[in-house]
Amino acid sequence: MSARQAAQAARRTELPPPGTVLVELDGIGKRYGNVLALADVSTVVRAGEVTCVLGDNGAGKSTFIKIIAGAHQHTDGVLRVDGEDTTFTSPREALDRGIATVYQDLAVVDLMPIWRNFFLGSELRRGPFLDSARMKRTTREELARMGIDLRDVDQPIGTLSGGERQCVAIARAVHFGARVLILDEPTAALGVKQSGVVLRYIAAARDRGLGVVFITHNPHHAYPVGDRFVVLKRGRSVCDAPKAELPRDELVGLMAGGAELSALEHELSADRTAS
Repeated sequence: MSARQAAQAARRTELPPPGTVLVELDGIGKRYGNVLALADVSTVVRAGEVTCVLGDNGAGKSTFIKIIAGAHQHTDGVLRVDGEDTTFTSPREALDRGIATVYQDLAVVDLMPIWRNFFLGSELRRGPFLDSARMKRTTREELARMGIDLRDVDQPIGTLSGGERQCVAIARAVHFGARVLILDEPTAALGVKQSGVVLRYIAAARDRGLGVVFITHNPHHAYPVGDRFVVLKRGRSVCDAPKAELPRDELVGLMAGGAELSALEHELSADRTAS
């Protein structure tokens, strides 16, 4: 076992108690030259909870992800991981701290078996050879622990549905020691049934004690699993509230732009009357 694999194994047995603050953003901002992509965003990610980050295209969700995932450095505010002021210089640094990101365009090789994709880049070996039996067994066990029932881990991952592929990626991140799991629009391209499958596994990761960051533009997907909600508009936070303080209708209104829709309805009605 490599040093990295040993560290991953240690993290799997050291999940903190539910409610522990794993990641905190305090006035986080990001500038690209004169362009302000994110400004004064504050929230927390706790163990055993799902923090949902919602916003339309261009709201700042991608920048938010990249800062926590280590792909970009913030230029304003403070990022704390386990209470320590932190600036990641690479995704590897974030991963080494237990922060794993599952992007919408999953990094899988469609023609490879499920078990090979599960261990891609972290293969187990027996001497100079791949320990395929152990990797197959581990893949089956980890998928089962997340409640994922697949017919055969030898089948190409490309034969799975979009929801099933997302779930394999979630189980993989959990197995390799994620304490914070960032999910980038995991239900965006899925139908109702497959979205429900993914939402159940998000809840399973939360119940395992992970802190989950669920990025989405759909409040109807976010509300059933979310514990805290952050709504971004044009790079700024217009809401950061726990579920107990934010009714579903209010969240939907924030995303739908209730005031903007009312103004548009009034404008269209006036135009129709005038014509």
